[in-house]
Amino acid sequence: MGAGTWISLLIAFGCLFGALNASAGDADPLYRNCVGQCEKTGDIGGQSIRHCQFQNDDVPLNSSWYMQEPLYLQWKQLNCRSDCRYYCMMQRENQRENLGQYPVKYHGKWPFKRVFIFQEPLSAVLSAFNLLMHFIGWLTFFILLHYKLPVRPQSRRTYYEYSGLWHIYGVLSMNAWFWSAIFHTRDFDLTEKLDYSSAVAVLGYSLILCLLRVFDVKDEASRVMFAAPILAFVTTHILYLNFYEMDYGWNMKVCLLMGVSQLLMWAIWGGVTRHPSRFKLWAVVFGCALAMLLEIYDFPPFHGYADAHALWHATTIPLTYLWWSFIKDDAKFRTSAVVKKVK
Repeated sequence: MGAGTWISLLIAFGCLFGALNASAGDADPLYRNCVGQCEKTGDIGGQSIRHCQFQNDDVPLNSSWYMQEPLYLQWKQLNCRSDCRYYCMMQRENQRENLGQYPVKYHGKWPFKRVFIFQEPLSAVLSAFNLLMHFIGWLTFFILLHYKLPVRPQSRRTYYEYSGLWHIYGVLSMNAWFWSAIFHTRDFDLTEKLDYSSAVAVLGYSLILCLLRVFDVKDEASRVMFAAPILAFVTTHILYLNFYEMDYGWNMKVCLLMGVSQLLMWAIWGGVTRHPSRFKLWAVVFGCALAMLLEIYDFPPFHGYADAHALWHATTIPLTYLWWSFIKDDAKFRTSAVVKKVK
């Protein structure tokens, strides 16, 4: 469970460190002038920009409905402004490199090189791998519960008291990594909100799961009492971010509060209960703590692809595998204990 806490917290931090919109790069007069000229002429240094093609009367070629992309392709949000920003950024960074200057951020992000429509290709691919690892972990957990461990003879339900909660956790985690992959593919308002909301949802649910497991809450009524206030708060917070104000500072405080509180509870729980797989749990917690340094020590993308955030995505892949291994160990441990009591 400690890894679920940390991985959820790391997802939230992944959102937070990319939150600022104003950066040194987009304040550069040369960059701003390049974007302005590109949007007017559709040209950067003799290179024509595909989404900025104009007729002789300065009317965009795709202004008519029959010249526009089909609706199923418009999700890419590739337009004149986004293309101008990208190519002007690349041009300006080439100039800075020739002058021996350090790369700077543009609109809150490092200058990444596109691959097809992928805005941050490595982070997008690694997010997809994290999604795959969660799917494999959840699937093997499901197979373990229903095909390998004993079940109750009358109802055919599992002996493990937290199986349903872990299924929900798996779905929420896969959803969060799915939107992380989409967000790193194309960063615009909708994908940002879906990415943030999914990360906060996993973090809030992980807090509920943490409380239920730490205090060994099995009664349904008691579980509702634990979960209801947290669900209400998390839902209100997500609605606030989406429909009132995307307040990055407030979101950071909320995520830190939920994440650190879980970390403290699980660190104590692992030592007090002497869980048979506690060393696996602590290894994941320690690994996630080290991975956090990648978010703190931010650096520009190597060759335009691999930055600190992308490397963080890479570290969470083996940690996710180890985390689901702990969940399965916990299921075996609790099932064995319950079966002994029944007998």
